[in-house]
Amino acid sequence: MAYTISIKPFLGAPSSDGSSLGFLQSSSKLYIPCLRLPARRSQSKRLEIQAAGSSYGTYFRVTTFGESHGGGVGCVIDGCPPRLPLSEADMQVDLDRRRPGQSRITTPRKETDTCRIASGIADGLTTGSPIKVEVPNTDQRSNDYSEMSLAYRPSHADATYDFKYGVRSVQGGGRSSARETIGRVAAGAVAKKILNQYSGTEIIAYVSQVHKVVLPEDLVDHETLTLDQIENNIVRCPNPEYAEKMIAAIDAVRVRGDSVGGVVTCIVRNVPRGLGSPVFDKLEAELAKAVMSLPATKGFEFGSGFAGTFMTGSEHNDEFYMEGNSRIRTKTNRSGGIQGGISNGEIINMRIGFKPTSTISRKQSTVTRDKHETELIARGRHDPCVVPRGLS
Repeated sequence: MAYTISIKPFLGAPSSDGSSLGFLQSSSKLYIPCLRLPARRSQSKRLEIQAAGSSYGTYFRVTTFGESHGGGVGCVIDGCPPRLPLSEADMQVDLDRRRPGQSRITTPRKETDTCRIASGIADGLTTGSPIKVEVPNTDQRSNDYSEMSLAYRPSHADATYDFKYGVRSVQGGGRSSARETIGRVAAGAVAKKILNQYSGTEIIAYVSQVHKVVLPEDLVDHETLTLDQIENNIVRCPNPEYAEKMIAAIDAVRVRGDSVGGVVTCIVRNVPRGLGSPVFDKLEAELAKAVMSLPATKGFEFGSGFAGTFMTGSEHNDEFYMEGNSRIRTKTNRSGGIQGGISNGEIINMRIGFKPTSTISRKQSTVTRDKHETELIARGRHDPCVVPRGLS
């Protein structure tokens, strides 16, 4: 393909020395060198940046890699301070919590999800250099997806990835698979350890809704809630009565080859004041970007969230009071621990909504890649509800 360089007039003209390249001034025009590409008459294409974003963070930056049916998945963590005690066991605790195949309400895929730290650690301490974590895939069944390679799965990233990139990762969804979150879980274990060591910050999450079963918030004490209460059942709801209702709701759709969604509530205790910045770097904006990039997320709210729209200012405002002689507190926490994009020292309280798993074993109308209408019954091993594994 041939290319030509031409001179395009723009707000100036050649200088007195007659030079034909560069920014050359005149009373009328400026000539700028331009790269002229041969046009395709059959079709016109917009210039698009097609690179996929796989990194998050500024000072503590995480890049995840790998696909569901590839050799493995993992992450690279950059910005971890040196001399932090860290081992594979620190990450394995949380990786085991998100591991598939642990109950009837999750995918039956069996993975050990054993992690290996490949760099950034020496003598049990971080060195300050990038930490690479690898987790091999051991239980892929790519043949389960042979039928799905012929048509798009409704509401699955399979279609939009193909529309944008012209590439389909049919087996397990590739980068859109929930196995991508393994790298996030490993990096999150490191982040939690840093926060706990430097400020005593504790992050905990639980399932507060499955389909139409909603756990009333007043039944959970966010000040005293423990991980043991959450891990006491397979759905990870801290209230035993509502846990049984949630499990029943998942079982009801599971046997029909269907799926349901739900809500995860996440709380952060002992948060230092002053995290976040005004305008575009608000703390809730940064957190929203992180959680809304999780697979299957469709909603996000802090504090009172959308319920706050039904209140007046006098009902919604968190009034201040003095705790002892030196600490300013709020009587309520409808702000969810964040005011003006900056943490105020109260518990951060946020809720994340997950849609029903899109890959289901029920007949659905769809189209093939070559634009023919058809029907599809998805095969393979899939979560009837992703919510219990979404809080690892």
